[in-house]
Amino acid sequence: MKSDAVKVGPAQAPHRSLFNALGYTKEEMERPLVGIVSSYNEIVPGHMNLDKIVNAVKQGVAMAGGTPVVFPAIAVCDGIAMGHTGMKYSLVTRDLIADSTESMAIAHQFDALVMVPNCDKNVPGLLMAAARINVPTVFVSGGPMLAGHVKGHKTSLSSMFEAVGSHAAGMISDDELQEFENKVCPTCGSCSGMYTANSMNCLTEALGMGLGGNGTIPAVYSERIRLAKHAGMKVMEMYEKNIRPRDIMTEKAILNALTVDMALGCSTNSMLHLPAIAHEVGMDFDIAFANEISEKTPNLCHLAPAGPTYMEDLNEAGGVWAVMKELADIGLLHTDCMTVTGKTVGENIANSVNRNPEVIRPVENPYSKTGGLAVLKGNLAPDGSVVKRSAVVEEMMVHEGPARVFDCEEDAIAAIKGGKIVAGDVVVIRYEGPKGGPGMREMLNPTSAIAGMGLGSSVALITDGRFSGASRGASIGHVSPEAAVGGPIALVEEGDIIRINIPAMTLDIDVSEEEMAARKAKWQPREPKVTTGYLKRYASLVTSGNRGAILALPGEQ
Repeated sequence: MKSDAVKVGPAQAPHRSLFNALGYTKEEMERPLVGIVSSYNEIVPGHMNLDKIVNAVKQGVAMAGGTPVVFPAIAVCDGIAMGHTGMKYSLVTRDLIADSTESMAIAHQFDALVMVPNCDKNVPGLLMAAARINVPTVFVSGGPMLAGHVKGHKTSLSSMFEAVGSHAAGMISDDELQEFENKVCPTCGSCSGMYTANSMNCLTEALGMGLGGNGTIPAVYSERIRLAKHAGMKVMEMYEKNIRPRDIMTEKAILNALTVDMALGCSTNSMLHLPAIAHEVGMDFDIAFANEISEKTPNLCHLAPAGPTYMEDLNEAGGVWAVMKELADIGLLHTDCMTVTGKTVGENIANSVNRNPEVIRPVENPYSKTGGLAVLKGNLAPDGSVVKRSAVVEEMMVHEGPARVFDCEEDAIAAIKGGKIVAGDVVVIRYEGPKGGPGMREMLNPTSAIAGMGLGSSVALITDGRFSGASRGASIGHVSPEAAVGGPIALVEEGDIIRINIPAMTLDIDVSEEEMAARKAKWQPREPKVTTGYLKRYASLVTSGNRGAILALPGEQ
C-alpha cells in the first residue's frame, strides 16, 4: 500500500503516534487509507448538502474494507460572486483546488481518493488533481437543484438574472421581481440548467470518472445518497484492480467528453476546463478541433438556458448514458474506454434507454446536425473564441453591427441598463481576460440584462472574458489573444463594424490591416488592475483562454 510509507515499520512509529492521536485503531491503519475530498461549505447552495454525501461515501468505503479520511477543498459560488470584484476569484480557484488537493494527497500518502465536488471550478480542479496524483479515484457530485416554478413555468437562476434586466426596463414590477427571487432556486444543489457545474458533472460521466447518474440525479433525491455509497464501495474495487485516473482519462476519453459536450449543449466554460484537464494528462488540446467534432455531432438537448427543460428532466429521460447511447449507435464514441465502474463505456451504456425523445432528441431528429458549441476565428480572434450556438436564436447566427466598446463589465452593464444599447449593436467588453481581469470574469449580468430587456435577438456581445453557462444569445467569449496582451480586441474603436458568422465560424472586424497595424503601433499595455496577492501571481502565470487559461511559467506561455 502507498500509505505504508506513513504506517509500517519502526521508522514510522512517530507517524503511527499521530494516527493514534486521531483515534485510529490498529485495524483501521492496516486498511488502505482513502482520502475523501469534501467541497462542503455553507455559502454555496450546491455544496450545502455535501456533508451528507461525504458521510455516505465514508460508509461505502468502510463497507468495502477501506479507512475513509476526509479533508476539504474550497469552493466559490459563481452566482454570489457575479457582477463584482469577487468574480475575479472564481476561475482562479480551479488551480488552488488542484494544487491543494495534490498537496494533501501526496503529503499524507493516500492509497485512493473519492472526490466530492459540485459547482463550477471544483469539478475541473479535482479532475486536474486526480490526473496529477494518479491513485484510484472515483467522483460523486452533490447533484443538481430542482427547477423553480414561477407563474406556471419552470425557472432557474438564468431566469432570475434576466428578470433583473426586465425590471430595469420597466417590463416587470417590484413584486414580480421578488416572486422570481423567492422561487427560482427552491432546493440545494447546482443550479438547475445546463450551466457550468452541471455541464462538468455530466462530462465527468462521459470521461468515465463518475458513476451513472453523477451529473443528473437531483441533490434532494435519496438516490443521490445511494450513489455516494456506491462510489465509496467502487473506489475500493478500483484500488484492488489498480485502475487509475490516467488509465481512464485518456485522449480517447477526452474526445468522448467533447463529443458528449456537443450533444448536450454544455456551457462554454467546458472549453476552458477540458483543455486544462487534457493538459494534466499530457494531451495538447487545441480548441479549434472542437469544430471538427461539432460538425459531425448532433445537438440532442436544449436544457435551460437554451430551452425549456432542466436537469431533472434529463435525469428522468435516461441521463448522460442515454445521450451517450444515442451517439454510440452512430459510431461517434470510443466505446472501449475504461471507466470507474470497472467496465468500458460500451458495457456501461449497452442497456441505456432514451425515455423521453422530447428531452433527448434521437439522433435522427436532432435540434441541429451540429454540436452545441462553436469556435470562431478571424481577424478579431486569430487564436479563437467560443460561442454556445445551441443557445443563439436563428436571426443572430449571422450578424453585423457597430461596436460599442467598454473596458470593463461594470461600464457595459451601466450602458445596457441605461438604455444606451440599441438593436443591431455589438457590445465589446475587453480587459476582462485571464491576465487582464485578472481572472476572466463571467459576463452573466450583461448578457442577462440584454436578454431581459428584449434585445437578445438583436444585440451581440463579445469579450475576452467568459460566460456563465446560464448566458444565452449571441454571446462570444474567450476572444484570444486577449486585450491585456495587445490582441486585436484591444484595438477595436467605437463604431467599428463587427461581423459575426456562426455557421461559417468567423469573427471579424471590418477594418483594414493597415489601420489595425497603425492602431497596434500606438497601443500601450494597461496598468495591472491588481498588484498584490494571489491574483497578481495568477496574472503573471496564466495563459490565454484558447489554451484553457492554464498556469505556465513565463517561458512556456
